[in-house]
Amino acid sequence: MAHKLHHEQIFRGSDAMKLLASVPITICGAGALGSNLAVNLVRQGVSNLSVIDDDRVEPQNVGTQVYSLDDTGGLKAELLKNAIYRDVGEEIFCSTKRLTEKNVSKLLSGSELVIDAFDNSDSRRAVFDWSNQSQVACLHIGLNNQYGELRWNETYMVPSNAGDDVCDYPLARNLVLLVTALASELIVRYVLEGTRKNISVTLGDLSINHDD
Repeated sequence: MAHKLHHEQIFRGSDAMKLLASVPITICGAGALGSNLAVNLVRQGVSNLSVIDDDRVEPQNVGTQVYSLDDTGGLKAELLKNAIYRDVGEEIFCSTKRLTEKNVSKLLSGSELVIDAFDNSDSRRAVFDWSNQSQVACLHIGLNNQYGELRWNETYMVPSNAGDDVCDYPLARNLVLLVTALASELIVRYVLEGTRKNISVTLGDLSINHDD
C-alpha cells in the first residue's frame, strides 16, 4: 500500500521528507492564508506544526478559507486542527489565544520557523520584533486587493494599522491559493536548502517577481 504522501516523497526524496517532518514550524493566523497554508504544508510532509489564532469562523470566510458554513461560530485554530487530523491523520498543535507582545515569547518558543499570516498590524509587529530579537527565521505573507507579498523578516516592513478593522474588502480566492502555493514552496526550500527569497505577485497580469 502506497504511503499517503507517496507522490511528494518520490518528488522530494525520503531524506527531505524526514527533515520536513522534524522541523518545528508555527503559523500565526488561521484565516485565508494561514488555514490553506497549514493544509498545504501537512500534505507536503510537515508534521511538527503549530497554529495560533483566536478568531472564530464567520459566513464570509467560507469562500477563501478551508472552513464550511457548518463551522460558523467555531474557533478557527481548533477546527483546523480537527480537519487536518480527520483528513490526513496528522496531529498539529493549536492555540486559541490572541498573540500579543506580552505572550509572543511563550507562544513561539521552540519554533525554528515562524510564518506570519496575521491580518492585524499589532500582532504582526509582535511577531516581527520577536523574530528579530530571537533570530528565528520568519516569513511574512500578506494580501492587498490584487497584490500578494512574501517577505522574510530581514527586509519586512510592518504595515500601518489603517484598515485593520475593515470587514468588507476585495479578496480573490485565486490570489489566496496562488500566494499559499508560493509560500509553501518558499518554506520547503528554506527547510531543505536554507534559501530565502522575497516574492511579490500581482493577480491582474499574473506577474510574479522575486529578489534575492
